[in-house]
Amino acid sequence: MGLRPALLTRRTTGVASTTLAVLLTAATVGVVPAASAFSAAPAADVVCEEPADTHSDARLKPGGIAKHEPNELTAVQVREREADLAAALRERARFRVGPQSARQAAEAAAVNIPVVVHVIQKDSTRAGGNIPDSMINGQIKVLNDSFSGATGGAATAFSFTLQKINRVTRPAWYPIIQGSSAERQMKTQLRTGGKNTLNVYLGALSNDLLGWATFPKRTLDAMDGVVVLSESLPGGRATSFNLGDTGTHEVGHWMNLYHTFQGGCSTTNDGVADTPAERDPAQGCPAGQDTCPAEGLDPITNFMDYSYDSCMYQFTPGQASRMLTAWNAYRAA
Repeated sequence: MGLRPALLTRRTTGVASTTLAVLLTAATVGVVPAASAFSAAPAADVVCEEPADTHSDARLKPGGIAKHEPNELTAVQVREREADLAAALRERARFRVGPQSARQAAEAAAVNIPVVVHVIQKDSTRAGGNIPDSMINGQIKVLNDSFSGATGGAATAFSFTLQKINRVTRPAWYPIIQGSSAERQMKTQLRTGGKNTLNVYLGALSNDLLGWATFPKRTLDAMDGVVVLSESLPGGRATSFNLGDTGTHEVGHWMNLYHTFQGGCSTTNDGVADTPAERDPAQGCPAGQDTCPAEGLDPITNFMDYSYDSCMYQFTPGQASRMLTAWNAYRAA
């Protein structure tokens, strides 16, 4: 990597910077937030029919050997996703009669997500994937802290409740290999709940990956969910990546956020106006890094970058709005 980690503070305390009023604006179904900088979608509904694997996203260890990050989106795929989001919002709007009441809007801006965690094990040892419940509970706390703004970023609409821990000893599924028939078999057999249920699969992973996730779709399929390296959970053994932020990063994708470096230095980049453009993913804790000529330093403290966990602590108000809009389009009841 060639970068010496800067002495940055991972977590800061303070009042969450996103107000409920901002979220209520995004909660009105049928409106695409102004923060989205992508070009307008075609008038007709666009449904993505590509395999789930091509519309998911991943986090890779520095110097990882994966030939291609499983879900790095092309410009065409991004345009398809943005078109589908606009179409899904129009579709949802057709089922609403009249404006939302203040109470309905407030409820839409406070979303609790049930979480089912599947621990995939080779055997009953820690080396075989058998991590303690305390690490899983720690991960749920990290999600709640990160998405509430308690770590110093913007507050989002989302909180998380652990519903079940499902332990599965299946050597044929261990390690979890991204894009494999075994991954599809695992998820097909294990996934539970509706669109609003977050299924998390933990274990050793292939190709130096820290995790990957599917983006939301209008039609629920068995691949929906996130996969996370078990040793990246709080207290795990993945050096520099063991504070739980891989889980936060992948859940961000599950709720329709792109990487901060998506699109590089283009005018659209990640589709969120308040995340400065970034040409390359951050490695380590490169304080002061600025890879694009546009205003603003690279957002290395953002959960959707690739920095060490010790550097990450925030979502932006624009990201909070984008997630809530996508929730209303794809996952809300």
